[in-house]
Formats: sequence, structure tokens, C-alpha cells
Amino acid sequence: MSVAAITSIERRAISTVVGIFSLRMLGLFMILPVFSIYANQLNNVTPLLIGVALGIYGLTQALLQIPFGFLSDRVGRKPVIILGLLLFAGGSVIAALSDSIYGVILGRSLQGASAIGCVMMALISDLTREKIRVWAMAVLGLSIGISFMLAMVLGPMLSNFAGVRSIFWITAGLSLLAIAVLIRYVPDPVQGAGGHGVIPQIKHLPSVLADKALMPLNFGVFALHASLVALFLKLPEVLANVGILPEKTGQFYFLVFLGSLFSTALGLFWMEKQQKTRVGITISIAILGVSIFSILGLANQWLGLAVGLWAFFTAFNILEASLPSLVSKLALESWKGTALGIYSSLQFFGIFVGGIIGGWLDMTYGMVGIVLFCITLTLTWFLWIFTGNLRGA
Repeated sequence: MSVAAITSIERRAISTVVGIFSLRMLGLFMILPVFSIYANQLNNVTPLLIGVALGIYGLTQALLQIPFGFLSDRVGRKPVIILGLLLFAGGSVIAALSDSIYGVILGRSLQGASAIGCVMMALISDLTREKIRVWAMAVLGLSIGISFMLAMVLGPMLSNFAGVRSIFWITAGLSLLAIAVLIRYVPDPVQGAGGHGVIPQIKHLPSVLADKALMPLNFGVFALHASLVALFLKLPEVLANVGILPEKTGQFYFLVFLGSLFSTALGLFWMEKQQKTRVGITISIAILGVSIFSILGLANQWLGLAVGLWAFFTAFNILEASLPSLVSKLALESWKGTALGIYSSLQFFGIFVGGIIGGWLDMTYGMVGIVLFCITLTLTWFLWIFTGNLRGA
């Protein structure tokens, strides 16, 4: 699909909605690489509560994703997106002003209540023709990976320059900026022009949940994000132990991500050219598991950690980019919105479980417990994909 075939209205709709989505995700991800060290300075803190604070966003996001989609069908996409961005900004302000871990938990839960992911997908669907909708969704998915990589670099740099609280304040500002962009630049959609197919439908939930081809993908996105959050509870401390202090982690992540960007592009190109989606996903899961195990074994040397994290982020980015499109491909047309809604909800529920279980394991068993938890999830997923049926993927 050539860009020239896209109308000016569609181009403006895609670019602005993707920009809004990216601003929100950037604000969310920037806290990840620095939060566990910052949280130790708060009142009433325990390792478990640090995990709760990091993961609670995922719980409220998972619970409200589908209800917000239903609401947008009734009152319109833009009002629901504005409500979600206001909740995100309000939660960011509460977290920035809090001296207690409980206040940060409240703020993070309000951030998560901005569950507007499927509403934004519906808005893009309302504003685009069917023949370019898949391309538009691919651009939206790619923006998540780019936001994640930028956040891993910018978060530590901002923390070093102005403190971790500044990240919450910047996040609030980005949310308000996103509202202004939405009102000023995003065209008003013709309600239901295409977005109803993106909003989950209750009647399809049992069929989608029972689909044997979608089950390993839904479990996989849960396992992927649970492992990510659990590891980042301990990773800043591990890096500090090998001499990479918080003020240097931005440069460290930049070099790691630079390498992973190249290997991710090669992996995705090979999967697309050879039509080997299932093989590529299976290999990426295996690399993910090996990299997690290597982080434990190489935790006392910075070069080994760099190689392990390069492999981890390469596998993570390939999976993050390929799984949603595969869900969309394997789901029946009438189930597509429901399948993507369940997938998105389990993605965020994984963030919650990773924070809770990771926090408890950190408090009880330390890094070994966290790594074994992540390895168990990854190995289960690998075996499920390896022996499962992806309907010719």
C-alpha cells in the first residue's frame, strides 16, 4: 500500500492519533527503568508495594479497556479519549506530589484507568478506509516499540537531570498536550464508519477465549509483559552493582537499544520475507528465555549484562511487533475486535501480575526467584507455541 494512496484526511488522522498514543505510552514507559530505586525513598515502602505500584496500572487498564470501548460507541470516540487523558494526567500529578508509596499506587491506578487503547484503534478505523486500515494499525503498533525504546533512554536521563518526580510532571503535561492535539487536529469521525469492528463484543468472548490458535498468543503477551515488569523491579539494582549507576543507565540503555534496533529489524524482515511467522516467534521466545537466564548468570559483569539485555530487547521487540498482527490475522473477521480487546487486556494484566509476583519474589527470594518466575512463563509459552496450531502462520 503506497502512502500516495492515502487521502490527506487519513494521513492527518493516522499521524495525529499515533502521535497521541505515542505521547501517552512514552510517559508510561519512562518510569520503568528508574522506579524501583526511586520508590525506596518513599514512606511505607516494601518490595511488595513497589511491585504493586509498578503493576497496578496494568490492573485498572485491563479491567476498563473493554468498558471504555463500549462507552465510546455510545458517546463518541473523542469524549472518551479526552476523559482517559484527563485521568492519566490526574494520576500523574497525584504520583508526582506523593511522598508515600500508597499515594504513588493511587496515582498509578488512575493512570491505568485511562484505558483508551481500543478506543483509539476504533477512531483510526472510523477515519480510514478498509484497504489502508491494516497499514494504519501496523503504524500504531510500531509506535509502541519506538516509544518503549525512547523511554528506556529518556527516563534515566530525565531522572538524573531533574529527579524522578519530573517524569510524572512531564507525563501530565504530555497528556494535556495530547488533548489539545486531539481537539485541534484530529478530524471528527463519522460514528461507526469502521470502528465498531474494533470494539470488543460480549457475545464473542466465549468463542475467542476458547480458540486454540489464539490461546498461546494471549498467554504469550501476558507472559511477555509479566516478565518485563518483574525483571525491571530488580534490574536497576543489578546494574548499580556492576558500576552502572542511575545517572549512567540512560547511556547504557541507548547503546543496548541501538544494537537491538538493528537485530530486531533483521528478524522482522526475515519473518516477512520468508513467511516464517511461527518459526520467528518460536525462535524469539527461545532467545527471550536464554537472555533472562543469562541475566542471572552474568549479573556480576556489565558486558555480560549488556549482551543479555541486547538479546532480551531484540526478542521482546520482535514479539511485541508481530503478535498483534498475528492475532488480527488468525481471528475470524467478526471476532477481530473482541480478539484484540482480550489480547490488550491480558497484556496489561501481565503488567499487574509481573509487578505483584515480582515484588513478592524479590522480598522472599531475590533475583533468583524473579528469574525462575520469568523462565517458567517463557518455557510454558515456548512449548505451547512449538506444539500448538497457529492455522498456517
